[in-house]
Amino acid sequence: MCRIGSRRRFMLKVGGFAATAVMANRTSLAHSSQPQMPPERRSSPLPDELVHEWVWRGHFDLDGVTRMLDVHPTLLNATYDWGNGDYEMAIGGAGHMGRRDIAEFLIKKGARMDLFVVAMLGKLDIVKATLTAYPSLISAKGPHGIPLLQHAKQGGADALLVLEYLQSVGTV
Repeated sequence: MCRIGSRRRFMLKVGGFAATAVMANRTSLAHSSQPQMPPERRSSPLPDELVHEWVWRGHFDLDGVTRMLDVHPTLLNATYDWGNGDYEMAIGGAGHMGRRDIAEFLIKKGARMDLFVVAMLGKLDIVKATLTAYPSLISAKGPHGIPLLQHAKQGGADALLVLEYLQSVGTV
């Protein structure tokens, strides 16, 4: 108690603003050791069955993806948990199945794309820039543990330059 009182008096001499900042920091540090509850949801989660169907259709069904997104626009970036940390979005399914049409449709709607989808789409400049900045991603695995190289193979002729680049840098 004596130390806190001395510190408080010193800080008041230094200036009210500094004292307030230090005391606020001290308070937040004291509370940071306590377990924090996750924030309350702003809305109910999407039904698991709906998200499963969405992601499943993202693998092969452009018409189904279009219809579902018209009815449920919040599905765009919905992620399905296949278990054991294997999370996938519809665009991810399109990526490892080589469905450029579905991936491009979803991107135009504002979907989050990742390195695996970019590789399938044949975007060599993005793949090179990403792997230059983060070389360890060369061995990263996408949904279902599918490697980057396989995504490039699924891109066919449009992703041939990406495939050749990945082979030249020794992907796993």
